[in-house]
Amino acid sequence: MTVLSPKSKVQSPKSSDLSASRLLGLWTRDFGLWTLAAALCLLAPAFPLRAADPISTNDIPPLRPPHAELPPSFWDQYGLWVVIVGVLFLAFVSCLVWLLTRPKPPVVVPPEVLARQALEPLRQQPEDGALLSRVSQILRHYVAAAFDLPPGELTTTEFCRAIAEHPPIGPDLSAALSEFLRQADQRKFSQSAPAAPFSAATQALKLIDQAQARRLALAQSAVPPTQNPKTGTQK
Repeated sequence: MTVLSPKSKVQSPKSSDLSASRLLGLWTRDFGLWTLAAALCLLAPAFPLRAADPISTNDIPPLRPPHAELPPSFWDQYGLWVVIVGVLFLAFVSCLVWLLTRPKPPVVVPPEVLARQALEPLRQQPEDGALLSRVSQILRHYVAAAFDLPPGELTTTEFCRAIAEHPPIGPDLSAALSEFLRQADQRKFSQSAPAAPFSAATQALKLIDQAQARRLALAQSAVPPTQNPKTGTQK
């Protein structure tokens, strides 16, 4: 049995100070750790860790079935054709508007047609000075247009001289026209009633027929004769 000596039982003041400082340091470190642990325990309920909780199948909503593939729209399928048809339709409408609104060329009515249309209604009207003047005017306008006489207002004497000097009319037709115009003037300015009706509109229509025959003869004479290639003769 070991007996401790009194020296060994009594510790030195220096060693006791070291033990107290070590205990104080350990207590301070342990106090900080305990304080941190207590703070974590207090703050843990405020920040629940959802990831740690087990996920049940009831928490996941059921997935919807996938949508079918979107079909192509109308413009995707027929957009180009719609544009082409629209352009063609606008072009058609523009052409139609242009055809309907463009100035139409004047219809050229032959002078003999105009003269006959103007004389026919006058055949049934009473023959007075106004009617004779109207018939003479229609006939003179026809002759000037049919045989290309120079325009101008001429007296009956001047007009008769002009048609007599115009070769295409010819002596026979110019004489008949001059005689008709002179008789119409005599009856128009006569103070006494004429013995027999003059039938000015009917005679003017006959003179127009005679003038048309003259124009046809002039047109045929102006056509050059054709030559037969086999015989060498002209037709």
